[in-house]
Amino acid sequence: MKAVQIVNPSEMKVVELEKPTVGAGEVLVRIKYVGFCGSDLNTFLGKNPMVKLPVIPGHEVGAVIEEIGSGVPAGFEKGMNVTLNPYTNCGKCASCRNGRVNACEHNETLGVQRNGVMCEYAVLPWTKIIPADNISSRDCALIEPMSVGFHAVSRAQVIDNEFVMVIGCGMIGIGAIVRAALRGATVIAVDLDDEKLELAKKVGASYVVNSKTENVHERIQEITEGFGADVVIEAVGSPVTYVMAVDEVGFTGRVVCIGYAKSEVAFQTKLFVQKELDIRGSRNALPADFRAVINYMKEGNCPVEELISKIAKPEGALEAMQEWTANPGKVFRILVEF
Repeated sequence: MKAVQIVNPSEMKVVELEKPTVGAGEVLVRIKYVGFCGSDLNTFLGKNPMVKLPVIPGHEVGAVIEEIGSGVPAGFEKGMNVTLNPYTNCGKCASCRNGRVNACEHNETLGVQRNGVMCEYAVLPWTKIIPADNISSRDCALIEPMSVGFHAVSRAQVIDNEFVMVIGCGMIGIGAIVRAALRGATVIAVDLDDEKLELAKKVGASYVVNSKTENVHERIQEITEGFGADVVIEAVGSPVTYVMAVDEVGFTGRVVCIGYAKSEVAFQTKLFVQKELDIRGSRNALPADFRAVINYMKEGNCPVEELISKIAKPEGALEAMQEWTANPGKVFRILVEF
């Protein structure tokens, strides 16, 4: 079968691999679309310390069930459109013991700590197969990244009378905006790019702030009548936006961090105490978050055409990644079609 492999930094090629066979308790899926994630971009750039090259990237998946192994329970049918839960959990660490399997200490995400599924076929345990009938296999590839944003809103415990500031309007930030709006919150979207901010308005943001051209603090104070945001979700992973999150959250507010800052961040830690903040990490997503995204997408309100920046064939994956590298701020999702 055909697969895309990152061989070395800035080097990607199409390779031939043996088609996997299904075993007991497993499902063989025919991969239709796979999205390039930010972790794949960092791998391509040689900046992902969790990856050992060469590696097959890919964990944002739209697939079709091809074959079902013995012992798989009812509810899975050949030809069914599905997406995949790309995370593992050991069942023994503190996170797993507390029921937060998305944050397993020993997690191995497809395409990061283990080979991903940017290939024609894949076999996974049935527990990692998520049915998504009535959603096209192409659009299924958008479910996982949006679920990460959905999970951050769940971690923030957002309710309907709150101001929620989302910093970063990429795919994950868009997911956070959608779910916060669905919960009835007033969402303030912050980004450097006006096109992304326009899309943020389409998916539920009541206010948008361009942090490149506007004074963020003044705008947040104006919008919230001087109280600051009740919740700030950081979906960029930059020292500047981490500091912004702590500065702009109101007293007794919650800050939820999704992005990984690539360098140390210097905080005025007195604000942690003075504001009595809850600062929470948000990692990956739970099955309930996947189901929530699927329910949202089934309603037909998701602007999927605007979220897909480019569709490439495997042979064009290198060129597509090079385009993303040259202009990362303008890309939502690049899909590879098999």
